[in-house]
Amino acid sequence: MPLELRRPYKQVMGLEPIAQDVWVASMPHAFMGLQMGARMTVVRLPDGSLFVYSPIRLNPELSQALDAIGPVRHIVAPSLYHHLFVGDFAAAYPSAKTYAAPGLEEKRKDFAFDEILGERLDPMLRAALFFHEPSRTLISADLVENFERVDHWPTRAYLRAAGIYGKCGVSRLIKLMFRDKARSRRAIDRALEWSPERITLAHGVPVLADGREALREAYAWLKAPG
Repeated sequence: MPLELRRPYKQVMGLEPIAQDVWVASMPHAFMGLQMGARMTVVRLPDGSLFVYSPIRLNPELSQALDAIGPVRHIVAPSLYHHLFVGDFAAAYPSAKTYAAPGLEEKRKDFAFDEILGERLDPMLRAALFFHEPSRTLISADLVENFERVDHWPTRAYLRAAGIYGKCGVSRLIKLMFRDKARSRRAIDRALEWSPERITLAHGVPVLADGREALREAYAWLKAPG
């Protein structure tokens, strides 16, 4: 039975399961007047501890929901754009280890990360990707966006102009950020080799089925030179 996920611009109090040991939570978030929402992913690891990716604003309901499923031990700020609430999470869970995408340590000199990620770095957006093998879930932030419907008309107009309204894809604006297309194509091909069934993301609703095909179609435009 498919899960019905709430709109990304509507507050979710707590966590929504999308697979065994994988949850998401979202919050309203505006960027330059656009209602894009923000979403985090939570994974329960084999030792029972929690891995929090791209944390959102922490409130009592969310904190209670997290505590009910396991201790938070890993907090990931996956890109230069998804880090605003890492400090709040670190303060609430002082025994957790914090991780950052390369370059974020320079942007957030107010915060001392425990580890800077490197091997899992996605070269397109300087963002860290993870793959949860048991559920075949690709954990990402801005790799793709997936807006089924948006009531806020300026946001809807932007998504139409970006070519991604009503479908999973990559906005025309983000496509302009790709410089090393050969390396980027290799990164996408590697993610396709993982054959994800699901894709979590920061903006829009998660892809809950046929994730590999959704990713393949979203990046069909990216051709390695030569």
